[in-house]
Amino acid sequence: MTYIPAANRYDRMIYNRCGRSGLKLPAISLGLWHNFGHDTPHATKQAICRTAFDHGITHFDLANNYGPPPGSAEEAFGEILKTDFRGLRDELIISSKAGYLMWDGPYGEWGSRKYLIASCDQSLKRMGLDYVDIFYSHRFDPDTPLEETMGALDHIVRSGRAQYIGISSYNSQRTREAVAILKDLGTPLLIHQPSYNILNRWVETDGLKDTLKELGVGSIAFVPLAQGILTSKYLNGIPAGSRATQGKSLDPAAVEKAIASVRRLNDMAAARGQTLAQMAIAWVLRNGGITSALIGASRPEQVIDCCGAIGNLDFTPEELAQIDSISEEKELNLWASSSEN
Repeated sequence: MTYIPAANRYDRMIYNRCGRSGLKLPAISLGLWHNFGHDTPHATKQAICRTAFDHGITHFDLANNYGPPPGSAEEAFGEILKTDFRGLRDELIISSKAGYLMWDGPYGEWGSRKYLIASCDQSLKRMGLDYVDIFYSHRFDPDTPLEETMGALDHIVRSGRAQYIGISSYNSQRTREAVAILKDLGTPLLIHQPSYNILNRWVETDGLKDTLKELGVGSIAFVPLAQGILTSKYLNGIPAGSRATQGKSLDPAAVEKAIASVRRLNDMAAARGQTLAQMAIAWVLRNGGITSALIGASRPEQVIDCCGAIGNLDFTPEELAQIDSISEEKELNLWASSSEN
């Protein structure tokens, strides 16, 4: 059956200006990190993307290595662009990234000009696109001059491969350096994508959140639900088949450590009339400090639940203090090695 988008989709979402740019992003974006590889039926991927767009999510975030296997998420989304989203390209923001291992040899990861440009070309081919809206340096490369990495991003924009550029998991100091280099090149840094959630506050302790505001750079927080920890999934332990049992990026020990706190947060969410996932997303978006929260989903119902967060983005000082108390000394930053350089 031909997909027809919901007529009221843009009434269902909040759109925030990304830094000092002219671009607006939905308050909630969809990331295709998990559940868009060969381990998920294509019909499920279609249903997730359709539901997201029907609820006003216009931004779809990918990377070269998303899968499994690497590259397969972009291939799957390319197929959805040709079928479900045919004729809708100008209503979509599509992003991709490069930085982690993608192919064998010395040129298949990190931040060299050779790797970034080649990777961007491969991503465009997999998705069947002439350009992406945003292309990111996925992680800081301590062994490549930052001028080279930023110069490659500048070239990617000037060559028409991307409309904007971003960085991910760079700390505050490296972000300042990147912004200065790009300003001299004449291609401003649009957006930063850091990990950020109630249990992972590094963007606050590092000063990155304040730095982005000062420099006029937008922000999109990935893992706002701590890879599912800040949902109802783990309230009663680790269920079979959950991400924590798959040996991927979520350590079961981290889940076990956080369960007691998560149960208390869940009680708070219920008192606010929200699910835990909705409150966690609302907390990330509070006070307009983050442009967009980047969610993932394994089924359409999760997208609908997350979108409900925008119904209540306000917190009382007492609620914020209680959340701080519950989450004190919790630190689940799996990407610390990049942000510490």
